[in-house]
Amino acid sequence: MRKLFGTDGVRGVANRHPMTTDTALRLGYAAALMFKPKRRRGRFLIGKDTRLSCYMFENAIAAGIMAMGGDVLFVGPLPTPAIAHLTTSMRADAGIVISASHNPYNHNGIKFFSDKGHKLPDDMELKIEEMMYSDQLNSLMAQGESIGRSKRIDDASGRYITFCKNTFPGDLTLDNVRMVVDCANGAAYKVAPLIFQELGAEVFSTGVSPNGTNINSLVGALYPEHTAESVKKFRADLGIALDGDADRVIFSDEKGEIVDGDAILALIATRMIKEGTLRKKTLVSTVMSNLGLEHALKKAGGNLVRTQVGDRYVFQSMLEEGYNLGGEQSGHIILRDHTTTGDGIIAALQVLSIMQKEGKPLSELKKIMTKVPQVLLNIDVRDKRPIEEMKELSELISENEKILGDNGRIYIRYSGTEMKVRILVEDTDEIKAREIADTLAVAFQNG
Repeated sequence: MRKLFGTDGVRGVANRHPMTTDTALRLGYAAALMFKPKRRRGRFLIGKDTRLSCYMFENAIAAGIMAMGGDVLFVGPLPTPAIAHLTTSMRADAGIVISASHNPYNHNGIKFFSDKGHKLPDDMELKIEEMMYSDQLNSLMAQGESIGRSKRIDDASGRYITFCKNTFPGDLTLDNVRMVVDCANGAAYKVAPLIFQELGAEVFSTGVSPNGTNINSLVGALYPEHTAESVKKFRADLGIALDGDADRVIFSDEKGEIVDGDAILALIATRMIKEGTLRKKTLVSTVMSNLGLEHALKKAGGNLVRTQVGDRYVFQSMLEEGYNLGGEQSGHIILRDHTTTGDGIIAALQVLSIMQKEGKPLSELKKIMTKVPQVLLNIDVRDKRPIEEMKELSELISENEKILGDNGRIYIRYSGTEMKVRILVEDTDEIKAREIADTLAVAFQNG
């Protein structure tokens, strides 16, 4: 099993294991060996968000790569999806993002993209971990002229801005749109406002003054109510709230009501079904997505496929089965016709294009989906026995699933980091959902 990599790279508090400069250096060693091409020097693109600790991790991982003979391309603060795109467009052998996404500034993380812009599967991450501490590393160090070089790509932001704008229909503009763009004092603080402005929108920017310690602090996708208040203040048509690395987005409609990832997925998916562009009429999301999303798709003639939590698992399913739209309730939206990972800016552009085509406000368009009440409980457990081995509990779950029928569902999983079980119950009757969730919680506690 992997010891360093989690659901989205290596994460932790900066300068505490595993997020130390020694880890970053060794990740650089291993990545340079893992992705080294046969007939030339390896090229590795490194981007980051706006955390204070990004500078030391950027230099540490670059040192590891160059020590193994790889060349490094620095692009500075840019969204995670920008690194995925630039890795492929610049023909790099791998892309590296230094970011802890939505976490506080004192955290950081390191994640990788392949030369195709894909997040790495579990087995490749495990192989990197094994290589990091190999006894052979010292003997493989580059010598003399073989030591790697580095340079900065000064026009990286412009390349990504152009890429994003090209995903917006060429016959449309945003000339009549007033919008709030909250960049969470993160990686998109420069590029996001420019993209919407250059397409014609009147943009009111917030969260665009990073100082190394204020990323995600009371702004961005974690605090969409801040964006909602700004929408009402500026009488805007909508607001978008990005997280620290801009791979996810939460919306506010013109009334200041928050619109989450499930509602946006429903809106985009049903529009694509209507246009005949949703492959296999199927959307991929996770086990945590609201049942209302499934109902909206069925009504439109589509299907929902669920994966485990994590946008890379969503993308893996999309890749394996040929689907072209997926995402999470948290705001990761993957439009595979354009990107290989969640991109909050491109997702926002797709929503704006629908608004322009339909001539309707977001408050009207979001009605495509009606949320089913969700009850989520986190219960302490003494051990993590397989649920299927707990006969009485399994029978209780089956009984309640029959009670819920097509109007609800039950999903139960153990936490990967805590001695807790997470119980999710959905039903059109919220009181019934809570009663069932409480009953299951008691069953676990009596265990």
